[in-house]
Amino acid sequence: MATVSLCMIVKNEEKVLARCLDSVADCVDEIVIADTGSTDATKEIAAKYTDKIYDFPWIDDFSAARNFSFSKATKDFIMWLDADDVLTEDNRELFLKMKNALSQDVDSVMMPYQTAFDEEGNPVFSYYRERLVRRGSGAVWKGRVHEAMVHVGRRIFSDAAIRHCSVKTFYSDRNLKIYESQIAAGERLEPRDRFYYGRELYYHRRYEEAKRVLKDFLDSKEGWSENNIEACKILSYCFTETNDPDGGVRALTRTFCYDTPRAETCCEIGSIFLKIKNYRLAAFWYELALKIPKEEKFGAFVSEDCYGYLPCIQLCVCYDKLGDRVKAEEYNRRAGTYRPKSRAYLLNLEYFRRLSENH
Repeated sequence: MATVSLCMIVKNEEKVLARCLDSVADCVDEIVIADTGSTDATKEIAAKYTDKIYDFPWIDDFSAARNFSFSKATKDFIMWLDADDVLTEDNRELFLKMKNALSQDVDSVMMPYQTAFDEEGNPVFSYYRERLVRRGSGAVWKGRVHEAMVHVGRRIFSDAAIRHCSVKTFYSDRNLKIYESQIAAGERLEPRDRFYYGRELYYHRRYEEAKRVLKDFLDSKEGWSENNIEACKILSYCFTETNDPDGGVRALTRTFCYDTPRAETCCEIGSIFLKIKNYRLAAFWYELALKIPKEEKFGAFVSEDCYGYLPCIQLCVCYDKLGDRVKAEEYNRRAGTYRPKSRAYLLNLEYFRRLSENH
């Protein structure tokens, strides 16, 4: 059986660290904590789980901190988590099954990362990330912000998922400042960094700057296809936020240069046409979304709702506006098969009930 070192970087995580470690402590063989300057009880909490706690002065570089934590690992494989991540009971079983079966020729393990959930706690947004790497395989973290692991060798996919259960109530400007300090110092941003810099600008409502950065990133043709597709989506948001729906649609159709249409993209295009009340075109794109099969194990961001619930609930709106009540009710019924406790679905049921009573 393979052994696993859990390596984490933390700072002021007293609210969530115990929850994380409680969920995973008996699944790993070693816990390494690199603290980057906590002023709360984080280190005291960590000490209840491990004596391998190290101080690492924060230097505005997440990769440096993660690489330091990895350097302290001693087991066969290294696993990473953030303090607000959780391994649920059902995923613990899948994780242990995978761990027990790890062979000597595996260099990395990709696991689903679930980051958004519906009203019943079911994941609706996820993507695969490299979660375990063989110690000594040469894997290294790169990028000061939104760091990624560079690794080679044979990788496998596991169904054991990590749930991201954040308790944060605001989005800070820390990441944006790191990028801007790099630029001010004359440091070259790698293609992946340019994509995330553009996304940070969008998050902070600096839409014109975000447009410029994201366009330059796409025009460079240096980006990974998944980042290109995501950049097109963020670029479309910048256009719609600045009252240019045509620009938003053009940005989204650019994704077709990188892959066949995905349900997520079709739903985004549908939402633009729905917003400008072009219900016929909106319906076309939502219906196309329903025809596209879902693929998960290739690194893309997967929005579960786009493969059923979302296009159905929006088609209910479209056909209601187009005066086709039969189709509207049918699509609402289909939406309910995906998310029976959805507030929108339940409100629609009441809406159609009142219509029936009035006629």
